[in-house]
Amino acid sequence: MFVRNLTIAGALACLALGLFFPWSKTPIIVALSFGVAALGVGVMVRAGQVSFGHALYAMIGGYAVAMLARSFPGLDGVVLVLGGVLASTLVGAVVGLFVVRYRGIFFGMLNLAISMVLFSVAGKMYQFTGGTDGLRVARPTMLGISMDRTVFETVLLVGMIVAAVVLGWLVQRYFRSAAGEALAGIKSNETRLEYLGLSARRILWNGYLISAALVGFSGAMFGLIQGLVTPDMGYWIRSGEFVFITILGGTGHAIGAFLGAAVFEVVKLFAGAYIPQAWHMLLGGTLILVIVVLPGGIVGLLPKPRTQARRVAD
Repeated sequence: MFVRNLTIAGALACLALGLFFPWSKTPIIVALSFGVAALGVGVMVRAGQVSFGHALYAMIGGYAVAMLARSFPGLDGVVLVLGGVLASTLVGAVVGLFVVRYRGIFFGMLNLAISMVLFSVAGKMYQFTGGTDGLRVARPTMLGISMDRTVFETVLLVGMIVAAVVLGWLVQRYFRSAAGEALAGIKSNETRLEYLGLSARRILWNGYLISAALVGFSGAMFGLIQGLVTPDMGYWIRSGEFVFITILGGTGHAIGAFLGAAVFEVVKLFAGAYIPQAWHMLLGGTLILVIVVLPGGIVGLLPKPRTQARRVAD
């Protein structure tokens, strides 16, 4: 109940801030998109695997939007986003066949290596990707309606809020399902899963697909609000930010990804404005403080459900 109320309050706060302070629309949409990406990374962390290259799927989602918009002028924004999610999911399905064979640091570094290879390719294929300059995304129609910049940003804000709530709810349901528990079983005792007749690779591959789709959606929305897609969306620093947000928010509940993204963007925004020379240090200090005081992340501050509290007490 508390998490539900917090989710509703957070969604209304984002909407109110965006409507009363128009300059905040873009930062809020970016923060929510980063939250969705961290949600995808959190799916892998649930299995005990940390990927240092998941920004690859944000880049693929963003470039799919830009290329579709360029190839098919007049294509609706909703279709562009769905195309971005589909492209990232398909690439994730192929890459996942290889990376799910590995665990621990090998899993993380293999994802990083693949992402950096494709990052380099995107930077050199100027004819298709625009090189390091990237591709511009013309403002599309939304649900068949042409809009000016202000209305377009408002529609994206509302759509991103709704998408964040729905995706967070679906991922939390997944965590509590048999498939989600099996995914967590890879972290705790993978051998036992195999003895039960379950394929750990298959379970991890399914989770990897969900993860790639979520990060791809994040990249597609980021491309729409920024109006520009560049290879930097797939750089290792962006992957590090996703991992940073995931650890900061915690993986005990899906809402942790959005709490981490909110703190990350607020600290980044205000530190960049008032102490631009030391904002990295402030972000790092925030993460260290959270790890020391709250090993489970910000989500560890949330009250536990009664059933879980009883279980802990017993």
